[in-house]
Amino acid sequence: MSATPVTPSVPSAALSDPLLAVAPRSMWQMAWRRLVRGANGRIGLAVVLIVLLVSVVTPIIDPYDATIDGDIANSRQTPSLQHPFGLDFIGRDIFRRIMHGARVSLSVAIASILVGTVFSTAIGMIAGYYGGIVDTLLQRLAELMQAFPTIPLAIAIVALAGPGLFNTVLAITIVGIPGGMRVARALTLSLKTRDYIEASRSLGASNMSIIVRHILPNLISFVIVGATLGVGGVILTAAALGFLGLGAQPPTPEWGVMISDAVKFYRQSPHMVLFPGLAIVFTVLGFNLLGDGLRDALDPSLSGSA
Repeated sequence: MSATPVTPSVPSAALSDPLLAVAPRSMWQMAWRRLVRGANGRIGLAVVLIVLLVSVVTPIIDPYDATIDGDIANSRQTPSLQHPFGLDFIGRDIFRRIMHGARVSLSVAIASILVGTVFSTAIGMIAGYYGGIVDTLLQRLAELMQAFPTIPLAIAIVALAGPGLFNTVLAITIVGIPGGMRVARALTLSLKTRDYIEASRSLGASNMSIIVRHILPNLISFVIVGATLGVGGVILTAAALGFLGLGAQPPTPEWGVMISDAVKFYRQSPHMVLFPGLAIVFTVLGFNLLGDGLRDALDPSLSGSA
């Protein structure tokens, strides 16, 4: 006599439970929920979106030529309804220049962060995974570069290469690589001893396959947080180079250049320094808050809390 297969019964309460009917969320969906729930994440995200929107929309709705803007007869005019942030020392509208300067500052910051993050992560993974003489040489090179303060080293690079936006991006990228490389190397050293890495190696996976398919995905969250937190520092460095005359060159409406032009009039016309400075503070604060929010949202130790 053949046995009749028994189908396990499912309790009716389980079928009616709405929690069991919801599809499980992915890691990124849970991270997004944690980000928007935290005060730092919400405020930082709002500020960054505002700055990004200004940088993208302003050139479209307000075509601007910094070389012909100016009203000498009304130079250094204080803020008014017509000119909310006032005029600078040659009669240029500070509000318009700050709005257009957002595109310049963000372009420098994002380009430097993207290029620097790609190179520093790749070099750090190679150094941490292979070890040996490769790791030693890269570590000594990173330590040599980090022996110099960031801004003086960037100033030296720009002074050798010449002032300008491209060389500013180049200098900031170079000085930022050692820090990101050391973080990626430390994480790779920890990851390459995990059991799943050993299993992949025993199954014949190549070193490049292990780095790309197993190590890199586990670094992504740390890379995103580090890059976001680094944008604020890059904006400050770019503004410092512009202030010293080594970054963007006049009449480019870059925030550091605007402060450099206005600093000699700060006693008589403080608004010329105040508003570009506030733009830098507002933007840097937004990216720092967003970075803090992302760090909390992507922390693996919080994966069961959402």
